[in-house]
Amino acid sequence: MAVTDSTVLILGETGTGKEMIARAIHRRSKRSNRAFIRVNCAAIPPNLIASELFGHEKGAFTGATQRRLGRFELADGGTIFLDEIGELPGETQSALLRVLQEREFERVGGSQSVAVDVRVLSATNRDLRAAVEAGTFRQDLFYRLNVFPIDMPSLRERMDDIPLLVEYLIDHYSKKVGKKIRNIDKKTLQLFQDYNWPGNIRELQM
Repeated sequence: MAVTDSTVLILGETGTGKEMIARAIHRRSKRSNRAFIRVNCAAIPPNLIASELFGHEKGAFTGATQRRLGRFELADGGTIFLDEIGELPGETQSALLRVLQEREFERVGGSQSVAVDVRVLSATNRDLRAAVEAGTFRQDLFYRLNVFPIDMPSLRERMDDIPLLVEYLIDHYSKKVGKKIRNIDKKTLQLFQDYNWPGNIRELQM
């Protein structure tokens, strides 16, 4: 999967490590020496997301005083990771579909097509099939994104992984602070495994 250019859709609850998986796929791909661009689609206002992804021309809207390259152009030759893909508005879904089908787009306010070579990885904690049925997410775009689906289980579904994760995090953070922590008390570890971790791995890291 990593060595192909196919799209990957990573599914799972918030905090399950979807971005970590996306970065791992990029690092193992033939694009690993090029850019990895992350976009949180939920964090950008709907009226600005098209400009953020595809850029805009000078004068495209109030405040557009010069041409601005979008995230897709910045990721040319590399990988773009679209987190919270289910939050994309309809018009932007159409533009993204064109990129996946034809490998080109137009900047906001522009009329010239821009060719781009980008691998698209995406993630969501939403049920996109339900969104398709509800008419809020394009079916054709869903099929284009869902070539290689990866379902990330919640941490409460993989309690046996907690000792390994705790060991890794202890080693990681002890190196950052310059201290040696050799082990963790068994009772403490049991408390970790008895907790249901609603925030998943992100909560464990904290």
